[in-house]
Amino acid sequence: MKILVTGANGLLGQKLLHRLTSEQGLQITASGRGEHRLAKESGGYNYRSLDVTNREAVRDFIAGCRPDCVIHTAAMTQVDDCEKDPQACHLNNVEAVRILAEACEPWGTHLVHLSTDFIFDGKSGPYIEEDEPNPLSVYGQSKAEAEKIVMQYSGPWTIVRTVLVYGLAADMSRSNIVLWVKKSLEEGREIRIVSDQFRTPTLAEDLAEGCCRVALRKATGIYNISGGEYMSVLEMARRIARYFQLNDKLIESISTIALGQPAARPLLSGFIIDKAKRDLGFAPRTLEEGIALILEQFRIQSKQAVN
Repeated sequence: MKILVTGANGLLGQKLLHRLTSEQGLQITASGRGEHRLAKESGGYNYRSLDVTNREAVRDFIAGCRPDCVIHTAAMTQVDDCEKDPQACHLNNVEAVRILAEACEPWGTHLVHLSTDFIFDGKSGPYIEEDEPNPLSVYGQSKAEAEKIVMQYSGPWTIVRTVLVYGLAADMSRSNIVLWVKKSLEEGREIRIVSDQFRTPTLAEDLAEGCCRVALRKATGIYNISGGEYMSVLEMARRIARYFQLNDKLIESISTIALGQPAARPLLSGFIIDKAKRDLGFAPRTLEEGIALILEQFRIQSKQAVN
């Protein structure tokens, strides 16, 4: 089975490559913009630089490798940046999906597309797969539009929706809530965390496992793949602080309105993952189990740095 992973330099992309290379009988290709951040660890797959917004390049690339499955993780995911630059957001999150679908169609490739809870308005979460999208932001709208493109794809398709992904990877271009809270509190900085946004935070390794199961089992349709614990972002930050034995008094509770971010966020979000548990045997870790894994990865990195 030939699998292509786009966005291979990102957090999920790196975790997917690590997970997929543990399987036997797979021919794995990875793509991303620029040089590969895991170049020293790239055994078990081939990496090619690819701009997924370049129609001709994508068409030639897909025709050349003819993957049985594409796991499309590449996207513009910084919500406020999308709000400030809707054209770039549309190009990277909508047109790139259209280009990829057009390139895959002649080969009947299974297209696995990563989506988000931000397609919902956050009025009645946590959500199931059948709930109707109603995005509040430019980012959310772009991902909802991309889903429509995927649903019109003539080949087999899967939409994997996820929530607030966290984890540790090599040479990360951006942080995530666990790393940011840990670093800020270690440095003694006060941080403001919203108390009225609720999510089901997702460990990157768990999301990669869910995507891998979708690909290998050729599961189609929409799947919610996220953590199983429903909590406020404030509760999450406090649990992170407690786990690392940091001063949670530096965490200030604030409302979403008072925080005043450029892009609107859904408040009551998160996912119900019963379908993924039933169909895929998906079993996500708790937040503390996820943080424990990250702590172990920090220790391994420290040992490698010394050696």
